[in-house]
Amino acid sequence: MANRPVYIALEKFPYFQRVDLDFKFYQGHSDKQKRLSINSLHAAFFNLYPEKSVLEISTKSENPLGVQLSAFNLPVKIPNSDNFAFLESAYQGSKVFENGGPFADLFDKPARYAKVNGRLRTSGALVAFQFGEEKFSLEPKNFFYNWLYITALAAQNELAEEVLNYDAFTDIVFNPVKSVSTQANAAAIFVGLSRAGLIESAVENKDNFLKIVYQG
Repeated sequence: MANRPVYIALEKFPYFQRVDLDFKFYQGHSDKQKRLSINSLHAAFFNLYPEKSVLEISTKSENPLGVQLSAFNLPVKIPNSDNFAFLESAYQGSKVFENGGPFADLFDKPARYAKVNGRLRTSGALVAFQFGEEKFSLEPKNFFYNWLYITALAAQNELAEEVLNYDAFTDIVFNPVKSVSTQANAAAIFVGLSRAGLIESAVENKDNFLKIVYQG
């Protein structure tokens, strides 16, 4: 058995509800094992919320939309450029450490390469994020990741429209004991903001995003 979160979109602050569920976890790294675990987690969710729809967002998703919405595949525009990066690459490359960063060269790298780049582990403690000229503090937690993901998704009209068909989101590879940010949480906030009629205002700039999403 394992315990993982499901993020449900809400039309009011904080625009998501996190529900932690126990389910049967299938050991192994193959896509088949991951999808068995996803189906088990979703079955546990439907037992409590049979009226809601849920989407797995990761490269392991059986739904093509969930794969496209993965941070490994979702494109984000690089500031002051006509180029795009995979969101995961942009996130990792924007990290600023005590002894280095940001590492903008990672924007051009595949997401899997960027995530394991050695400099991310040998440059000291993480102190901030910088994306273009914009600087982001580490607090509130998830601020930069959620801002980056939600603004990137808002710029993808077809994906943004499709994701609104879902009420809740999972990310089978996310373990809240080991990590802080997840695409499932960001997607739930995006849907919540959209249903509340606040998405355009929230993504206008980072100050608006902070005020609306974090009430600060």
